[in-house]
Amino acid sequence: MSRGPAASLGSPSSPRLPDAYLAAGTSSFVDFVGEVAPELLAARHAGGGELEQAHATTIVALSYPGGVVMSGDRRATSGTYIAHREIEKVFEADSTSAIGIAGAAGIGLDLVRLFQLELEHYEKLEGTPLSLEGKANRLARLVRANLPLATQGLAAIPLFCGFDAVTQAARLYSYDVVGGRYEERHFHSIGSGSMFARGSLKNLWHSALTETEAIEVAVASLLDAADDDSATGGVDLVRGIFPVVARIDASGYRRIDDGELATHVGRILALRAEARR
Repeated sequence: MSRGPAASLGSPSSPRLPDAYLAAGTSSFVDFVGEVAPELLAARHAGGGELEQAHATTIVALSYPGGVVMSGDRRATSGTYIAHREIEKVFEADSTSAIGIAGAAGIGLDLVRLFQLELEHYEKLEGTPLSLEGKANRLARLVRANLPLATQGLAAIPLFCGFDAVTQAARLYSYDVVGGRYEERHFHSIGSGSMFARGSLKNLWHSALTETEAIEVAVASLLDAADDDSATGGVDLVRGIFPVVARIDASGYRRIDDGELATHVGRILALRAEARR
């Protein structure tokens, strides 16, 4: 039985899909691609030598009663060079969860797309979505598969959060480069500005935050990170560039629009101007 990716796909002499596409397999999209077209997986592209690469930087996430907020700045850097001012680092994983990426931008974006396909593929085959913990475990497996790239300096680390329909609570997970998965209690941050953002989150987070307050805490922590980390972009009022902010609760994923963010940013900056800091 041929398992080659395109041995007969699209061939005029053999119009049927290859057998691999019709065979019963697992519910994992990654397993399917690994079997049918392994060369498409990023980890198989590993090569030697130093590469010019853009780095995505700071992502924060924090819980509040009934939901979770994730936010990421918009800057990508390559050394001291600002490679992009409007890169997106926070994405809807599916209708009840979000993923943010830091590290090598290209690898991270591939990881996000593969994870989105993995969740969609599972739901189509099984007829039901994965549990939140199941999604977190699948993501850990994808990160582990990128270890060959990480050892060459092309590491991309995700931050994952979502609403757990079973426990009716928001949960967030962090990862290390070898695929270790860690559930965080209240807040977490990743990327080059994470230590500054985490200090801000530690000071501002409390267990009775409203959704609005949680959004403002997320934005304030990114502004603090941008103050001390040159690789983290703040709010660019001249160009109208705001961080990507999303909240996930029982009603699902919602990205906060820039008009609403402008109100939050204005309030934060006014308070800081008044306090002269």
